[in-house]
Amino acid sequence: MVDGVTEYGELYIGGTLVAPSGAEVIEVISPHTEEVIGRVPHAARADVDRAVAAARRAFDEGPWPRMSIEERIEVCTRIKDGIAARADEIARVISSENGSPYSWSILAQAFGPVMIWDSAIAIARDFRFEQYRSGVLSPILVRREPAGVVAAVVPWNVPQFVAAAKLAPALLAGCTVVLKPSPETPLDSYILAEIATEAGLPEGVLSILPADREVSEYLVGHPGIDKISFTGSVGAGKRIMEVASRNLTRVTLELGGKSAAILLADADIDAAVANLMGASYMNNGQACVALTRVLAPRSRYDEIADKMAAAVSGLVVGDPLDGATQVGPLVAKRQQQRNLDYIRIGQDEGAKVLTGGGVPAAQPRGWYVEPTLLGSVDNRMRVAREEIFGPVVCLLPYDDEADAIRIANDSEYGLSGSVWAGDPVHGVDVARQVRTGTFSVNSFSLDFNGPFGGFKNSGLGREFGPEGMSGFLEDKTINLPQGYPVPEGN
Repeated sequence: MVDGVTEYGELYIGGTLVAPSGAEVIEVISPHTEEVIGRVPHAARADVDRAVAAARRAFDEGPWPRMSIEERIEVCTRIKDGIAARADEIARVISSENGSPYSWSILAQAFGPVMIWDSAIAIARDFRFEQYRSGVLSPILVRREPAGVVAAVVPWNVPQFVAAAKLAPALLAGCTVVLKPSPETPLDSYILAEIATEAGLPEGVLSILPADREVSEYLVGHPGIDKISFTGSVGAGKRIMEVASRNLTRVTLELGGKSAAILLADADIDAAVANLMGASYMNNGQACVALTRVLAPRSRYDEIADKMAAAVSGLVVGDPLDGATQVGPLVAKRQQQRNLDYIRIGQDEGAKVLTGGGVPAAQPRGWYVEPTLLGSVDNRMRVAREEIFGPVVCLLPYDDEADAIRIANDSEYGLSGSVWAGDPVHGVDVARQVRTGTFSVNSFSLDFNGPFGGFKNSGLGREFGPEGMSGFLEDKTINLPQGYPVPEGN
């Protein structure tokens, strides 16, 4: 660290810090102070070639894919423990990079990854990588083999959370990985590199390359890549599919969301509103799973609008490293402007600002936007259809339950959602009718033992659970001869 600026001069390629091939540097800007807080090398195409070559050798010739699952679990457990031991440091670094409030960051940015690693390890321990079956003519052996070299591209909003969602199952499956962090949040990735090295990850298994979109495209289009796992925008996801199609590279895409929270007429409104403050404004609204469309019955619309506006106006805005802060700055000036533009667009379309709507007077510096609630929103408005990615939530009225379900499904996205009902059994009936990958009843949660991913434009494939492990495996059938001694219990 020099004068309060964290500087790294090397890239982590194949498990070793090495000099970058070029001289370009990424400057990390604090969204709170607008000052430089870090510098790292910007990976170039030549660095991608080196990293992919190292991963290819490690996969084709190295020990990692050939280790027993128990041996891989031992190394991954040390990685998990290393993250837990440095949780406070990780949370503070990420909050400094992207503005995530520390009170949320310590849970989601630090201990969230620990939980993901823990869940993946438990799943791997019980996962059936080989299974004997009765074939039509003779016994068959079905194997689940590692997919190969993985390009894992992670976003800036929850960098270690998403890195864990990709790295844990990929490594446990026996893959090797080139991880590409966002240029907004590269500093925390160096902590991960240190942890991976200390855990004893073999040479070549992991590389970390901070870079921009151009280099990312070169990485996902590289012929040495067998599998791409990407989290980010719909536009970038579509471009990745185009590039990946040249090599028929397998892809998993976790993309955007415009998720609905349906408040039924018999719901406990006070409990729902209290929970929606976290579910809708988490991470300053910079979360793909955030519940950004709140659907209220017309019979209780005014009551819900008043209660939500009061709760939103009470959210504490400020320095992300202050433990009392609930909403911090957005990651970049472009995101601040994007949110302000959408608030204006919503008003032009007829929406009403119930609270917020501008830049906080107490925050003249930094990329802040007031927590905002837009009322009188129609689902045809742009603010109800497009992902804003900030602390801006829309409140929409509905006529009856069928209308609420129709509005919830009337979206190009299908990532998350919730229903709030007096009768939770009836709430589950509603949940079954909403086309979205993850849904909660009288709560908002993400369970790492179940599959996570989206319908429609929210993505392809799943993360977490056995389904997430399967995304990094290829299925292989071995036809066995008649009379082959199939082991007992198979």
